[in-house]
Formats: sequence, C-alpha cells, structure tokens
Amino acid sequence: MNINKFITIKGARVNNLKNINLKIPKFKFIVVTGLSGSGKSSLVFDTLYQEGKRRYMESLSTYSRQFLGNFEKPDVDQIEGLCPAISIAQKNIAKNPRSTVGTITEIYDYIRLIYTNISIPYNPSTNKPIKIKSIEKITEDICKLKINSKILILSPIIEQKKGTHKETIKKLIQKGFNRLMINQKIFSLDNDSSIKLNQNKHHDIFVIIDRFKLNLNMKQRIYQSLKLSLSLIKEKIFLFINDAEILKINRSYSDNDFDFKIPKKDIRLFSFNTNIGACSLCKGIGSQNKFDKKLILDLDKSINEESIIPFRKYKNNFNQFINLKKICQFYKIDMNIALKKINPDLLKILLYGDNQNENQNNFKGIIPILEYFIKKLNPNNFMIFWLKSFMLEKKCEKCLGSRINEKALLFKINNKNIYELTKLSIEELLFFFHNLKLNEEEEKIISLAIKEILYRLNFLKNIGLGYLSLDRNSDSLSGGESQRIRLAKQIGSKITGILYTLDEPSIGLHPKDNDNLIISLKKIKKLGNTLLIVEHDHKTILSADYLIDIGPLAGNKGGEIIAHGTIEEIIKNPYSITGKYLSGEKKIDIPTQRNSFDKNKVIQIKNACLNNLKNINIDLPLGIFIVITGVSGSGKSTLINEILLKKFKKKTDYNIKSNKNIVIDHSHSINQIIEISQSSIGKTSRSNPVTYIGLFNHIRNLFAGLKESKIRGYTNSHFSFNVKSGRCEYCLGEGIKKISMYFLPDVFIKCQKCKGKKFNNEILEIKYKEKNIADILNMNIETAWDFFKNHLKIKKYLQVLKDVGLEYIKLGQCSNTLSGGEAQRMKLAKELHKKITSDTLYILDEPTTGLHSEDIKKLINIMHKIVKKKATIIIIEHNLDIMKNADYIIDLGPEGGINGGQIIAKGTPEEISKNIKSYTGQYLKKILEKNFKN
Repeated sequence: MNINKFITIKGARVNNLKNINLKIPKFKFIVVTGLSGSGKSSLVFDTLYQEGKRRYMESLSTYSRQFLGNFEKPDVDQIEGLCPAISIAQKNIAKNPRSTVGTITEIYDYIRLIYTNISIPYNPSTNKPIKIKSIEKITEDICKLKINSKILILSPIIEQKKGTHKETIKKLIQKGFNRLMINQKIFSLDNDSSIKLNQNKHHDIFVIIDRFKLNLNMKQRIYQSLKLSLSLIKEKIFLFINDAEILKINRSYSDNDFDFKIPKKDIRLFSFNTNIGACSLCKGIGSQNKFDKKLILDLDKSINEESIIPFRKYKNNFNQFINLKKICQFYKIDMNIALKKINPDLLKILLYGDNQNENQNNFKGIIPILEYFIKKLNPNNFMIFWLKSFMLEKKCEKCLGSRINEKALLFKINNKNIYELTKLSIEELLFFFHNLKLNEEEEKIISLAIKEILYRLNFLKNIGLGYLSLDRNSDSLSGGESQRIRLAKQIGSKITGILYTLDEPSIGLHPKDNDNLIISLKKIKKLGNTLLIVEHDHKTILSADYLIDIGPLAGNKGGEIIAHGTIEEIIKNPYSITGKYLSGEKKIDIPTQRNSFDKNKVIQIKNACLNNLKNINIDLPLGIFIVITGVSGSGKSTLINEILLKKFKKKTDYNIKSNKNIVIDHSHSINQIIEISQSSIGKTSRSNPVTYIGLFNHIRNLFAGLKESKIRGYTNSHFSFNVKSGRCEYCLGEGIKKISMYFLPDVFIKCQKCKGKKFNNEILEIKYKEKNIADILNMNIETAWDFFKNHLKIKKYLQVLKDVGLEYIKLGQCSNTLSGGEAQRMKLAKELHKKITSDTLYILDEPTTGLHSEDIKKLINIMHKIVKKKATIIIIEHNLDIMKNADYIIDLGPEGGINGGQIIAKGTPEEISKNIKSYTGQYLKKILEKNFKN
C-alpha cells in the first residue's frame, strides 16, 4: 500500500458508520454524497479530520495542549496515509468582537502596510492635505531667498525650558559642534565656561549647523546642512536671516496651522488591536454595551408598581444609592402614574440624574447607578450577567464604530482614511486598488502588497463574496460566508500537502457564483492538496475527480459505503440513490399546474431602499409558493428579512427599528408571519427535539399512566430529567460529568451512576413495551415511529419529523448538536403540527441546506401541502429544484453589492427562463429544458 497516494481507513465505527473500510486517493477533488444523516460528516469530520487533529495535538507539549480542545481518538481501527488536516466547516468563526473579514483574510494587514508608507495626513479642521516638506523642497525654498542674505541654519535643542542645561551643552561639544545660539546670542563652544545660564529662567538653545551668505552655487551645501540638522531634531529647522528674522520650518505642522501636530506614522497606528491605534474609549471594539431605557423601564407601570425592572429583584442592593420616594418628592413626580405619562424631562432626570441641581439627595440617576454596579462587582459575580441583560450593544460614541483612534483617521489615500476604505465592498475595493496611481518610489515600496491584496480580493469576488466589506464583523457572517472567508485565507497562504475537509461550500451561492467556487477549489487542488467535500449540489458533484456515496438511507439505515469511484462508476451502481439522480433515472418533477393568484390580494412593498436596494416597488402575491432568487449579495435577505419581516414585527415590538420611508401594505388577510430560520433551537444539553416540538409531554403522560407508575404514585413530572423526583442526582439530569484536568482541557464523561441516561434507577424500572424512558429517548425518529405506530397522537408528531427529513435524529439528541439546516427543519416540523391557516405567511431562508435531492423532494411536497391550505410561502433560495417548483419567482440583481438591489425579473419559472437579463433565468432554462426532454 502506497501511503503517499492513498488515505486508507479500516474499521470506522463513529456514530452510525458500519465498521467501514475505504481507500481514498490523495491530491484529488473528492465529494462525499448521501442522504441527510447517512454518515457523511461522521466519516469526513468526526473520523478523518478528528484523527488528523488528534495526531497534531499529540505532537505538542503538555503545556501547549492545555490551551486546545479535547482530542479523543475516533472509533476506528486504523488510518494510514493521513496528511495534516484543516477543517473548513459551516460554522461561524469564533465570536471574537475584534475579528473582521479584513483580519481573517489578512487583507487588512496589507492595507495597514500601505497606509504606513504612502498615506497623506489631513488637517481635521480644514480637511485639506497637510504638506510635509521634503529636504529637497526646503532647499529650493532657501535658494529662492534674496542673494547675499546672511543665513544661519539652526537646529533647536532646547525651547523655552528652565535650567542651566550643562549636560546638554557638554554632549553637543562631544559630538563636535562648536557654536550655539542661546537666547539669540552666539556662543563659541571652545570656551564653554563663558556659558552661564540662570536655572530659574526659560532658555532657547540652538546648534548652529551652518552659516553663509547665499549665492547661486550653494544648493548641495544647504542640502547637506539641512540633512545634518534633521538628524539632530527630525521635525524642526530654524533659519536666522540677516541677524534679525527667524524663519521656523516645522515638518510636523501644516503650512498655515502651527497648532496642529501630525502623528508619527507607524504600522501599529493603523491597527485597532494595538494600544497605539485603538480608539481610547471602546479599545478597538467599535461598540459598547450600554444600558437601554426600554429594557430598564416598564413604561406601562408606575414607580409604585415597580416599573424600574432592575430594582425589582435586588431592591436591597440599590437602596443605599437611591431613595425613589425622596427623589420623586423633590421633583414632584407622581409615583402612582404610568411612566409613559410622566414629563419626558423628568423621566430623563430619573434615568441620568440632574448635574445642574445640587439639592437632589445625591441621586445620580438609574443608569449611572447600574453602571457603577457593573464596575464595582467582581467580573464573575452572577449579578454582572443579570445586569448585562438590560444592556444593548451600541456604536462607540467616540470613534463612531471605526475602532481606530482619531490620529490614524487623519491619514488618507485618495481622500479615504483606512476606516472609509474598509467600509467599501470587495468589488469597490478592487476598483480602488486597480485605479490607484503610484509614483516610481511608491511603486517600489508597496507593489507586492497591492498584488497580494488584489489576489485575495479577486478570490473573494469569484466565490460570491464581492458584496462584503472588510469591516464586517466575523460573527455576523452566515455559515456559508464564514466557510468561504476561511477558504480565501487558505488559498492566500498557498500551502501544499494538506487535507482540506469542507462542508457544503456551495451553500448560499447562486449557480453563477458556484461555477466560480468550483474553479477556485480546483486551484487549491493544483497546489498539491487533497479536497474532501461533503456536498449535495449536482454541479459540484459532477466536477469531482472521485465520489464516495454513503447510505443507503439515514440514521441506523445508513453508515455504509454504497459506491465509490468516478462519476460514471457511481451512476452505474444500482444501489446508489445519488447515482440515480445524476443519471436522471430519479428526478424532482415540475408541477403540471402552477397555483394562480388574485392580483388584488398582494403584499405591497414600496420605496425599498435599505442597504443596496434601489428604491424598489414589488407586489408579493398571497396564497402561493414564492421564491426570491438572485446572485449572492443582490438584496434578497434585505428585502425579506430586513424589510418585510421587521416591518411586520414593528407592529408588535417597539424595539424593532425600521425605515420609515418604506411602506408595506399587507391588509389582505395576513395576520401572522412565521420566520423559520436556521438559528439554534436550544443552547443546553437539556433541550432536545421532543421537548422542542412538545412531544415529550405526551411520552411522559404515557409512562405516568402505566399501572406500575400509578401503584408507585408517579406523576408526569417524575419522568422529567429536569426535576429532582425523576433525574439522576449525581449528574443532575445532565447525563455527563465534567472533570477538571488542570493542565489539560476539561473532560466530559458519562455519568457513572446513570450511565448517561439522565434518570434515576427507580424511574428507569418503569417500562412500556420493554423500553424505559431513556431507551425511548435514545431511539431515532424512524425507530420511534415504528415503536409508537399504534399511538396515534405520538405517531402524528413523529410523522411530521419524518416528512421534513429528520428520521435519523434521536428523540433525546441535544439540540445544540443540530446543524443550522436541521434546526430549521425542526422548526418547520413544529409549525406543521399546528393548524395551517390562510392568513399565515411562512418565510424560510435556504431550507435546502444540508439536504440531498431525495430530501428536497420531501421538502417540496410539504411546501405544496401548505399552499393547498391557502397559506403563503416565501423562500430565499438558490436551489434550482426549488425554483422550478415555485408558483412565482422574484429575481434580484443583476450582480451583488452596489451593482445589485434591482428587480431583474418576476413571474413563473417559465417566464423567468425567457428573460435574457436574468442569470437565474439562464440556469432555469437549462433545467426546464432538461426536465422536458426527460
């Protein structure tokens, strides 16, 4: 076996993998396919990447390993030929508030270098460039003075300082200088004893660098003298002309404003992660957590009704600082009326105090008091976390979100400071650097930096991220954006011999952008790397050198290698569902008839001008299946999530901010909008699918109704791991115990008492059909559906979960382990279990994330069922199978970022396919023609 050509896996049993053996070729573009939950991620990330990471960590010292995560060995007999592995998964980059697109890709570092070398300072008062004179320019200016002028070139050593300055004079003698001008009198240093200065008076001491009568042939001499002068004091030169006039030349000042000093350029000055460059108030974060009056006050209640929310829970903690009764008496505030009826000026005094009035019983204001507590309390005090719940993140008042201090912002290139440059989109930055004009000297200094910037910017544009800006916070990126950003960093590093594991890099990409992504991935392979990609996108699959198809189904019915090899070999395999879709044997059909709509029953959006939207007007028909399409960054999410959704929420939540100029009319029977997003459905190990959708209560009721339970007096609550009567008290119902390893990371192990089952032994003795409640929570949805097939109420919940393609998920699986796509489908299942009404609008953002074509077929069937009940569905999607099943498509574009935000086409898929201006139409035309032929 040649380990240099293959990665060999023997006996992999991670999660649902069935003891698989596999040989994977190196230095290839490899795609791993299979139904959702079949075991793709278990193979790629939980086996190969986990083992690669473990081997790397094992090579580190114990000291280094204490700062890294757990590195347990995956359940596999042997892996040979494994190269260093880098995982680029669909997870947000660590929530570091200092992390931006620019810092992750390292483009910002190159921009800092450029600003350090060629930026020009601007006067903040006039916003005009400050000219720093070169030695050559000063020489020319001196040569323009009147011929035969008597000139002394002076270097200021002491300016208006008290003292005898003996040490300074002594050092000048040692350096070889022989004349000084002190207080406008000339002294020879041959006899320094004659220099006696009053230590209590201010003195001016200048070294006489040169003295001459000006003539036409002195340019070189003047230049050398100025150079010597600036070697002593870099910023200042004085000229004493004709024994009378002093001309001050200060290279750190503007020509006409001697009160403003230019800061010294330093690469650290342009970094918000250094003390020199960061804003002094927010320390380079760009924002601050501030107490928000809307969170602090219950405006509908009076002070006597405890309208000041933080004071309700911890009255005793605040009494020493505030006596509300006295304050209200002093300002004549009625404590029995709702706060919203109090004079706004008096309410402001309650919140912030009154600095103008000394007789206010030392009342500092509610917000200053809370701020005092935040500073006073120990950072680990639980009360700190509670107080922070009354705070909102707001833009820094000093730097206005730029993160950089005011000195760094004085320096500009083409009239833009570094913050203004990072606010440009990637496409705008490409234009900026392509059109940046440099002189010969600047070209030598920064040409390589600009080349590196353009290389990375072009890559970002090519993978559909041209609409992002470098100042975008990393924690605001979607999973797909985050993955592609990190991919850009890797391609910029140009390293070789690496195994890259990627999780659906096509997510969030329009077919047009996906083509460019595939080209970029192949470039990484050509560098001498191996790409192992979990993917469902047909274009990416067909571009692969090698395929691995896992199945045949999901969960317990998956975990086997169904086929592996070239595209042709997969298509020929009769057991591969993926192969059948690739060959066209299986397909997602186009509906024979599309749902019509009443043109008078629409949601009207007028003057949509947020972000990059170009003041568009659009009608959204009701009672049909609508898909919003367009290239990445064209404005889809802005239109639906930022405008439609927020405008609707504004009616019920006054904290939601929305643009007043945008008008939305949804008077035609839309009473609720249900957003089904990909955000997590739970953050702790106590949250799971059955608790989320409301099924667990029915299972607990079933157990509580059993004969043995009734004999023992067990109720519904006994069958919960969240209460004392039912849970294992050793792990408090967590099922795991944390063990501190001191110099190594904390280790989480199964609870020794309950063996990870979360319940106490007495509860586990109660069984239904030979299974206790822990056994049932350990079943996947498919198995549970069979188990409860005669229990119609429970089966109904499980059927909905199956319908959305989650049959492989375990009933008791921790919610925080679900992917974004799984969490979204869990939310969809919860909504489907409710009654669907015609006055409801459902909004989904890329619901095909993580779905195989077989699963997408199920999703489409659900969409059609919802529309049959006259409800409205709006989906933001790039998947062509979803598009071709829509009743109505709205295509935005034509490009992303500033070049997007327009309505390019609207109508049925057939109508969109005929629009030559629509990129979406071009791809739809191909797939519609293909379906027609088949």
